[in-house]
Amino acid sequence: MHCRNWIGSILLTLAMALPSPAMSGQTVIPNYDTARDTFFWNQLYAAGGVTIYCGQPFTRKLGLDVEHVYPAGWMVDHLGCTSRSQCRQTSPAFNFMEADLHNLYPARCGANRSRSNMLYGLVAGERRDFGLGCDFEIDTTARIAEPPATSRGNIARSIFYLHQEYGLPIPGGMLSMLKRWNTSDPPDDEERARNDAIDAIQQTRNPFIDDPSLADGL
Repeated sequence: MHCRNWIGSILLTLAMALPSPAMSGQTVIPNYDTARDTFFWNQLYAAGGVTIYCGQPFTRKLGLDVEHVYPAGWMVDHLGCTSRSQCRQTSPAFNFMEADLHNLYPARCGANRSRSNMLYGLVAGERRDFGLGCDFEIDTTARIAEPPATSRGNIARSIFYLHQEYGLPIPGGMLSMLKRWNTSDPPDDEERARNDAIDAIQQTRNPFIDDPSLADGL
């Protein structure tokens, strides 16, 4: 056996002998495709719901996407993968966090594509690029997306959950703003029911919905 191969075998043996770090977050749904096709549309939103950015009720998924409130691109950057595809192939942690239903919301296709991986924030003016009934604004120069006031608490608590469960950073100085959103838009009956439904599917709750004051400790 060549020296290099011998050293490699020793290192591999040592790595396999070491205990794996405890996995936080959900470990029931193995990947995003399963989350979307098996659980999101067919169970969590089987009876319809309301879109996250436009606040529009729906009964069918026609014209809708599944939005990652905490973008998958931010996860890829944090894990140091070269692409989303590489993360899916090499990182079980990425697959679990990408599939976590607490981070997934229905959104109109156009709004979802326009938001991309922009930071959340406040945009000057009241442009209605997605129709008069959709209070969702995009500043393409500053790369900021402003959700409606009725969704801001949901968004904040979803990001808090991803930060706590998976150690994902809250980028762009958003933490103080998200804490304000958490206070100004507390959980309603729909958000609490969604938390219960997700708990039944993947056996994890978002504790910031159960007790929004937990965000004070972040």
